[in-house]
Amino acid sequence: MNDHLLQLSPEPVWRHFRTLCNTPRPSGHEAKLVDILERWADDKGLAHDRDSYGNLRIRKAASPGCEAVPGVILQGHLDMVTQANSAHPHDFLNDPLDTYVENGWLHARGTTLGADNGLGVAAALAILEADDIDHGPLEALFTLEEETSLQGALSLDENWLEGRYLLNLDSEDRGEVYIGCAGGADVVVDADLPMRGCDEGEVMRRVSLTGLVGGHSGADIHKELGNANQLLVRALRGLGEFEIRLVDYHGGTLRNALPREAFATIVVDEHHLPAVEEALASLQALYREELAGVDDNVTLSLSPAAVSCDDDVEALTDTATQLLVSALHAAPYGVERMSVEVPGVVETSNNLGVVSLEKGRFHLCALVRSLRDSATRNLADRFTALFGLIGAQTRVENVYPGWTPSADSTLLTRFRRLHREELGEDPAVKVIHAGLECGIIGGKYPQLEMISFGPVIRGAHSPTERTELASVEEFWRVLKALVADIATGKAA
Repeated sequence: MNDHLLQLSPEPVWRHFRTLCNTPRPSGHEAKLVDILERWADDKGLAHDRDSYGNLRIRKAASPGCEAVPGVILQGHLDMVTQANSAHPHDFLNDPLDTYVENGWLHARGTTLGADNGLGVAAALAILEADDIDHGPLEALFTLEEETSLQGALSLDENWLEGRYLLNLDSEDRGEVYIGCAGGADVVVDADLPMRGCDEGEVMRRVSLTGLVGGHSGADIHKELGNANQLLVRALRGLGEFEIRLVDYHGGTLRNALPREAFATIVVDEHHLPAVEEALASLQALYREELAGVDDNVTLSLSPAAVSCDDDVEALTDTATQLLVSALHAAPYGVERMSVEVPGVVETSNNLGVVSLEKGRFHLCALVRSLRDSATRNLADRFTALFGLIGAQTRVENVYPGWTPSADSTLLTRFRRLHREELGEDPAVKVIHAGLECGIIGGKYPQLEMISFGPVIRGAHSPTERTELASVEEFWRVLKALVADIATGKAA
């Protein structure tokens, strides 16, 4: 499968990326890929080990004469976001990805591509096997479960890694190098809400919000893309005059992906149906006006439900429906504050990533991010305060620190010089509003100098994910040059 990747350049990178495309690797299910990489390391005569959590390290001894130069750690995560269009069923636990090239970009049919962070992993493997690069001691660190919880990095063993420089290969823009990132936390809300049966004359209908582009909940949060949970809740609140009640709700699948679709089953008096349809049509027109140019295909529809009042299915009580919809409508989402210290960068944000209601059991998982750890805590506490008003229990999980920029590091100075030499221009030095693992790893290994860079990837965390082929070649050139330059032992 995906044999056409073997015809692309640079061949070593795409050959390894083909292995990743052919090996299912959702978060929490990386074991098969780890086994494949360990067998590959054995075939190449490379040492490998795992830490207590299962993160994989592959090591390569320094080239002759380079034993004393600082060691380099090539770092990426093995898991990928698993998103598919509803019209394109895909078994991410068993099926390979189906990739294709179009107009200089690599895509996957109907699913995420896994270029995030598969290309970084592939590039690290290609460096390990290269025999035409002088290098110091090399370590490739491949972490687990980055996309769902950052748990691999959070659980990384201390006093395990040996290198001085860490190259995080998980960025997504040409001509940019990242030296700082946001920290974050998962905010999880749960509640058991009261229910009752249907009244005479009530019917059940399904309200759907579909057609959104989706994207990365950090890197794309400032682009004013639609959030299916926020838009559907807004619609449900707009239907409040018809005394609807919620039967169930399902919106979003990952807390770090902007939700593209959301669905709710409601109970409503049959006499109100024409007015409900008219209200939803008006709201769809309004949404398309508001989201013009970013989410033009947003669709709000009403259809028969999979269940009916005759099935003895219960809905939330009137009061519970009103309180839940109001709380969700008031919940923070999107950009909360822009940074003053780093102009043009989001400081604090939240993504209403996953919302569900089933048989009265309400669940929400939001992802709060900030360059300031104090702002992360404050925004998480606002969720606790808000949902406490409806009797919900809130907990904050998977808290991880930000990565404080260091603009005068020798590694950054070296990278900027080599970028000019290889590509003819200075890289832009950036801070990203996303959860790179550098902040967590740096907290455990404060002696490390770190930078993050990578090829151009667009639409990460959504089925529109794609990577520009030319940028992968540029990324490979700079990575090779950087590893070789460090091996010279010369000053930056």
